[in-house]
Amino acid sequence: MRAVFIATVVAFLVSLFGTPLAIRLFIRLKVAQPIRTEAAVGPVPQHQGKKGTPPMGGVVFIVATIIAYVAGHFALLSVPERQIAQIPPSITGLVLLGLFVFCGAVGCIDDLLKVRRRNSGGLSKRGKLIGQSLVGAVFGVIALYFPSTNGQTVGSTKISFIRDIDWLDIGKIGAVVLFVLIIIATSNAVNITDGLDGLATGSSVMVLSAYSFIGAWQYQHWCGDRGYTSNPDALIPYCYQVRDPLEISMIAAAAAGACVGFLWWNASPARIIMGDTGALGLGGLIGGLAIATRTELLLPLIGGLFAILMGSVILQMISYKTTGKRIFLISPMHHHFEMKGWSEVNIVIRFWIIGGIFVAAGLGLFYADFLRVMGN
Repeated sequence: MRAVFIATVVAFLVSLFGTPLAIRLFIRLKVAQPIRTEAAVGPVPQHQGKKGTPPMGGVVFIVATIIAYVAGHFALLSVPERQIAQIPPSITGLVLLGLFVFCGAVGCIDDLLKVRRRNSGGLSKRGKLIGQSLVGAVFGVIALYFPSTNGQTVGSTKISFIRDIDWLDIGKIGAVVLFVLIIIATSNAVNITDGLDGLATGSSVMVLSAYSFIGAWQYQHWCGDRGYTSNPDALIPYCYQVRDPLEISMIAAAAAGACVGFLWWNASPARIIMGDTGALGLGGLIGGLAIATRTELLLPLIGGLFAILMGSVILQMISYKTTGKRIFLISPMHHHFEMKGWSEVNIVIRFWIIGGIFVAAGLGLFYADFLRVMGN
């Protein structure tokens, strides 16, 4: 587990000290954040002061996570039994980091178009959807069609909750389709949450930390660990059929550490914004972590805050199109509270608390299942 710790620290330091360099670079290149002013939505008055803040900060913590991933693998050199099996990048690492980078690339195109056009239009909804679908499809195929030597793949043909549900087998094609839908949903959900200084960053830290814990726990009770499954005194019947759980934990921890370093500069008043580059990248990674840990149906609970804010947008659209009335003054819901007079800092802290409660509930449910089985 030393590799997880080293990756976390490296990601934090690279992000903490790399972010101000990115801020100066973006300012020099005149890369500035436009503020949305559509008549149907209306600008949020408090946000006019954010005009000109450098966007695309997601580039920093994506790069920091990749550097930390490499550092974590070098740390494994001191563990003899893992020199061959763990040092080369695994398919799991390729899928998770690939989702992080290429979903971020779709967001980067959106951010660059906003800067170039000097408005909040960016990439069209159809363009984003096509980009997300392509990324999801490519890495979904890799996750389902490239097994390891023991036959395990990153993804599964079975829908999962705490682990795979045996009777919910949807086949490889169905699993790839589900993979794409999860990536689209999570990347858009995090993107919707990214509207206040530090809100999406802090919320993502909690969710990523949860998945790092899940990966570490699965590594300690891994069906692929012969030392664990062959121990007659370990009361084994419970082990996790996942691929590369240490890799999962390391990537999630590195991304969380990178986000903490970025949050130093992204907290209110933000000196840099993650933009769609960071939001879509984080969402893609979180979706990939849920698939890799076999906790797909647990994701809406662990990422409960993201689900609520995305739901507020969906409900607003349904209500307006069917009745002509809006449920919220403006959606997503955090902007509704801004319009009601709540301060940005109060909203962010209170929503962090809500997000933390959901994360704790998700981890509690995950661990309770372990206790239930081991107690039988």
